[in-house]
Amino acid sequence: PPSSVEILDHRHNSKIEIKENQEFHLECRVRNAKPAAKIVWYRGNVELNIPNRDDQIIEVPGKNGDKRVTRYDTHSRISLKPTAEDDYAEYTCEARHEALSSDIPLRTTVQLSVFYPPGLPYIEGYTEGETIRRGQTVELVCRSRGGNPPAQLIWYKNGEQIRMAYRTAGRVSENVYTFTADASDNKARYKCEASNIMSKSPLKAEVDMTVLFSPAHVTISGPTEARVGDPVPLTCTTANSNPPAEIKWMVAGRQVRNATSRTVVSPEGGWITTSNITAVVEPNRRSLVVICHGLNMQLTENVVSTHTINVLYPPSSPFIHGYTEGSHVPAGTVQKISCTSTGGNPLATLTWYKNDKKINSALKTNDKSVTAEITILTNVTDNEARYRCEAANSATEIPLFETITMNVYFPPDHVKIRKDPVELKPNEQATLTCDSSSSNPPAKLSWWREGIPVQGLYNTTKAGLHGGTVSSIELKLNITEQLNGIVYTCQATNEALQRSVHDAITLQVLYNEEAVTGIESEPLIITLKAEGNPQNIAYTWTKDGLPIIQSSSSSGVERIISDGPVLNITKLSRHDAGTYTCEALNSQGSSVTQINITVQYAATIVATSESVVVNPNEDATLSCTADGNPLSDDTITWKRDDFPEFDARTSVMYDKNGTSYLRITDVTRDDLGSFQCIASNGVGNVTSKEVMLIVKHKPEIDEHPTLLKFASDAGDTGRVICRSQASPLARYSWARSGSPITANTTGKYYTTFRQTGALMSESVLYITHVTSSDYGNYECVARNELGFSTISPRLEVTSAPDTPTLLTVLNVTHDTVTLGWTPAFDGGMKASYRIRYRQVNDDGYKYVDVVPHNATTFTIRDLEVNTQYVFSIMAMNKLGNSKYMPDLLSARTSTFNDHIEKIIPEDLLEKQDLPRIVIISVSVIGVFLLIINIGLVAGCMLKRRAKRIREQSNQTSKSATIEMYAPSSYNDTVTGETLSSVSEKSETYSNEGSNNDYVDEGRKQATSTYLMDQQDYPGAYPVCPSYELQMQPNMAHKTHTLPHPHHHHQHHMHDRTRARDDQSLGYHGNMSAKSSYVSAPSPAPPADGSYYNMSDRYLSYPPPLDFQNPPPIPAHPHMSHMHNPVTPPLPANGSLLRHQRGAVPPPDVLHNTSQNPQILQAQTLAQKRELTSFGNGYGVNEQEGHLV
Repeated sequence: PPSSVEILDHRHNSKIEIKENQEFHLECRVRNAKPAAKIVWYRGNVELNIPNRDDQIIEVPGKNGDKRVTRYDTHSRISLKPTAEDDYAEYTCEARHEALSSDIPLRTTVQLSVFYPPGLPYIEGYTEGETIRRGQTVELVCRSRGGNPPAQLIWYKNGEQIRMAYRTAGRVSENVYTFTADASDNKARYKCEASNIMSKSPLKAEVDMTVLFSPAHVTISGPTEARVGDPVPLTCTTANSNPPAEIKWMVAGRQVRNATSRTVVSPEGGWITTSNITAVVEPNRRSLVVICHGLNMQLTENVVSTHTINVLYPPSSPFIHGYTEGSHVPAGTVQKISCTSTGGNPLATLTWYKNDKKINSALKTNDKSVTAEITILTNVTDNEARYRCEAANSATEIPLFETITMNVYFPPDHVKIRKDPVELKPNEQATLTCDSSSSNPPAKLSWWREGIPVQGLYNTTKAGLHGGTVSSIELKLNITEQLNGIVYTCQATNEALQRSVHDAITLQVLYNEEAVTGIESEPLIITLKAEGNPQNIAYTWTKDGLPIIQSSSSSGVERIISDGPVLNITKLSRHDAGTYTCEALNSQGSSVTQINITVQYAATIVATSESVVVNPNEDATLSCTADGNPLSDDTITWKRDDFPEFDARTSVMYDKNGTSYLRITDVTRDDLGSFQCIASNGVGNVTSKEVMLIVKHKPEIDEHPTLLKFASDAGDTGRVICRSQASPLARYSWARSGSPITANTTGKYYTTFRQTGALMSESVLYITHVTSSDYGNYECVARNELGFSTISPRLEVTSAPDTPTLLTVLNVTHDTVTLGWTPAFDGGMKASYRIRYRQVNDDGYKYVDVVPHNATTFTIRDLEVNTQYVFSIMAMNKLGNSKYMPDLLSARTSTFNDHIEKIIPEDLLEKQDLPRIVIISVSVIGVFLLIINIGLVAGCMLKRRAKRIREQSNQTSKSATIEMYAPSSYNDTVTGETLSSVSEKSETYSNEGSNNDYVDEGRKQATSTYLMDQQDYPGAYPVCPSYELQMQPNMAHKTHTLPHPHHHHQHHMHDRTRARDDQSLGYHGNMSAKSSYVSAPSPAPPADGSYYNMSDRYLSYPPPLDFQNPPPIPAHPHMSHMHNPVTPPLPANGSLLRHQRGAVPPPDVLHNTSQNPQILQAQTLAQKRELTSFGNGYGVNEQEGHLV
């Protein structure tokens, strides 16, 4: 039998989509049948008899061409041209074969889906010509039958699409549009269109709708006010209506007949009806009511509108009460005046005027009257002022009014004194004239001299302002010197009010008065001379009428005293300024002179504007006030170094009160900072003060390395800091991994806020009981009204610190280099710093610890002159050390010439043309001083020689002194530099003649030394039990020279290699100290391995040395060369055992151990570096002073 049957290219029961009347083919294949199968076609269950079908049998041979297993494939092809009736039709291909059972046919089927256009749409729910009312609900249904796919239905109103939603059931489509009918639906055309993909053009169905509606409202337009007898035109208009509405009028309750009306088509549908009438206002009415009816007769609906016309009547004339015309009111009292008007329709509107200028009033209204009240605080302008009250309403063409005139008593405002002539001189006549300002009633004038009344002349009056009177009075004076400083007062009194005003003048009589200027805090002596006969003249000094104490009566504490014609001010004060009077008196009379003293004092800044806060792009004004004498416009100047546009963007204003205003235009964030106000008037020192300008800006978070990482151990409280600059100050919020941290509510997180400056603030986040999960990044947001900034600090476990950054050279001298650096993360513990350095061509480093531990700058001393060094730095704490920075920073010490040139003032270097006489004078003085120095040196050497002779004669009573010779490179003194260098480099000095019992076996390199390239030397340098400072009677500024141990004549010399620095030391010469007061050197590193700073800024006082067997005291080397100095044993680490000792004098005090002890204070730090000496304190009989 056949193995299968199939319709090619189509699965069984599949759907074939095809357009109507489009020809297509179906081909059926039956496979592997023997004999060949027969194919039968069905449409539905009906067998098709298609004459033009194309059948074909294909032989399929077996494997290897074996014809015994040959099979046959049967193909059948039919052509179809479907119509709408073929939609949903099924076509089946059946294989017939004698080997197949007739009960189970072998078939395959496909279904056709034929695309064809829909049927014509039709509308239900409204029939054209049908009438509906406005407000009625209408449901229009559009349907279309047939069509594949089903038809799309769209509703249109007057060509405008209104609904697209539709539904389908089988081959039927339906679109339902429901609405409430209104006026716009009248004569509206509703259209339904149906279409699908087979439609050449949409199919449509239309209906025209008719809607009946009454007018929604009627409107009456026309005047709302009218006088009696006036004709009033009125118009009534209806809203649109279908059919047109009719208008009926009712005036004062009576229907108006024969009113005309007209109808027009409304653009919104329907018609609008308009009617006009004219109504006449009858007397004895307060109002006229007009009613308009709009009737839709077909719908029997009526719309009504009412219009009221007020009948106008004028009010009665106003009357004023509260003030009686002609009465007097004192100025300064409160006066209430009212105006009332009765009657009128509507009630009158009352308005008050003062001298034709409208003023405000308070209104009180009842049914029949209205009152307007004004409250006046009387003053001079109210005298003879006209107050008018006006009453008006719509019925008055000209306002009704009443007027009053007020009479106010007022005193004179001021008096003024004039003098003629302007300059008063002795033996002349002057006239003082006193003029009072306007007063009502006229003021009474009077003169007073020093509080005593005097008679005036010519009291005159004339008309003044505000209806008052101006008065004047004169006073004649014969001018003498005694009138100088006399005060004359003029008084003007208003007797009705019992009030008066005054003016005073102090007479300034011009005569011989001298002006003297002094400077504050300096003395001032003024000497006068009077001539007269007899010459027995008594002098009296006064100031402001008070006598000045004479020297004969002085207690010695007064600053200002007089001694006859001499005025002595020992120390001027600014309060001493003023006029001093000296009166000379003999038996024949007296003479007076005046001296005006002006005290000049330095300008000082007394006030500045507080921190000025401005927005960006605004102008800012800073102020600075100075006090001083003299003061001028240029006394105060402004300065700011980091403001390049200072002249272009600033302007300065100066007022008479000594205040300078600096205006900065168009400020920006970069302008934030301090401006310097500088006050100088040429007297005393210049003073300055910073004035802060704050420009509002968003937060700027400090990203210093120490604020990026923090550390805490587990179980402790972690601390993370967020610091910012902002104006206004920032508000902080914390988050972690994007989630906000709620602080101060649970026991885990706490935050604190602190303002650290005008613009700086910080927030600290505390994390309690730190666990491993708390380590990591935290987010801090600093925010204000202008914006925000963020930073992500990190919390880590405590660890070794990070390497510092930004190592820079701050200063270089001939033997020092000052470095600065930026600290990095400290590992969560206190960190300290160590600097290593070396010469460029040297491989060995030297190390120095920075003190104090938290410093960020340090000066390395005792460097060689004109030498290139490289520097590096590391940080360390209890948990470890950071790496050293790379050796990238280098610096070269300067030469002596460079150092000297810096000391010479620049102005002297610039002046190449000094006068020859100056050069010759300086040369002569220099030669003279050189000769004196040579003489002093020779004398000192002679005295030293004599002292040595005395010491040799008294050898047994003297203490042996070991002297160490280590001259400086620059002078013959042992300086702090060379001692520090010797100690720091740990160089050894051979002492071949020493007692071997005190020599350490195989002394090793000191473990605590800083010299990394130091070699191991077999010989140990001798420890000097006492560095004795020899004090000769006439050699207070000289010291002995300590010979080098290698050069004792009785020493057994051995050829040994010496250290480089040891070889650089001189072998002969004397040390001439500039001062006898010097500081102690730093001791060797202690036995516990801790380090001493070898800088001469930190000098320590050594405790006594500890020897188990004290060595014998050697004799002074200058006295005998038979004894060798003994060296005590040294520990392997280069340190000495030390005793604990009680209180000792500080290292900068010279201690004299003779019978008469005395303490001498050190002179200068530079001198303290010259020489160091300290005693061992174990039995040396010291006769000379030494430094302890």
